[in-house]
Amino acid sequence: MIRNVPGSASIANPIEGARLSAPSAERNRQPISDLLARVAPQTGLALEIASGTGQHVVAFAERLPGLTWQPTDPDPTRRASIDAHAAETGLTNLLAARDLDAAMPGWAADYGGQSLIVLVNLLHLISSGEVRTLITEAAQALLPGGRFVIYGPFMRGGELTSEGDERFHASLRATDPETGYKDDFDVLDWSQAAGLSPLEIIEMPANNLSIILQKPV
Repeated sequence: MIRNVPGSASIANPIEGARLSAPSAERNRQPISDLLARVAPQTGLALEIASGTGQHVVAFAERLPGLTWQPTDPDPTRRASIDAHAAETGLTNLLAARDLDAAMPGWAADYGGQSLIVLVNLLHLISSGEVRTLITEAAQALLPGGRFVIYGPFMRGGELTSEGDERFHASLRATDPETGYKDDFDVLDWSQAAGLSPLEIIEMPANNLSIILQKPV
C-alpha cells in the first residue's frame, strides 16, 4: 500500500479551505506540464495516480484540455484538496478525485481505456513488489498506443548520483527498508515484462528522471 513517508515527500501545507500546497509540486509542475505537452496523447482519458494536493492535475488539465483527467489518491484529505483546487479553476475536463491505492492489485478493472497514465514521485515510497504490481495494472488499464509517464528520483545503473539523493534514500530505508530509490534499469525491465515498450528516458530538474512508456498498438 502507499505509505506515510518521512521528510519532504510528505510536506503539504494548508492554504485556504480544503486546499493544500506542496512545495515540491509547486516547483516541478511546470517542467512536468511542459514534458506532457510534448509526449502525451492530445485526446482521450488521462489518469493521474497519487495526485496528492491536486496542484499537478490542475496544471495538466489546463495544459492538455483535449484529455479528460481523472485524479486519484488514497488519502481523503488529499482528495478533498484535489477537488478544492479543481473547483477554483472551473475546468470541465477534470473529474472529481477517486480513492485509489495503485500499489494494490486489481485496480485496472475499474480504470480501463486510458490514453495516458501519469505518476509523479511515488516509486521510491513503495516496495519493489508494489512497483511491479502498479506497472502491471497500469499496462492493463492503458489502451493500445497509450502512454505511461513516470517521474521521480531514481538510481542510475544501481548508483545514487548526488549527496541529496543518498540522504533521502537512507531516510526512506531507515523508516521502511522495503522503500527507497528504484533503479532505472529495473523499472524498464519490469515495464517490458508487463508488456510496455520504453520510448524515452528524460533528465529532469533536481536530478529526477521521466520514463516514457507505451503500450504497443
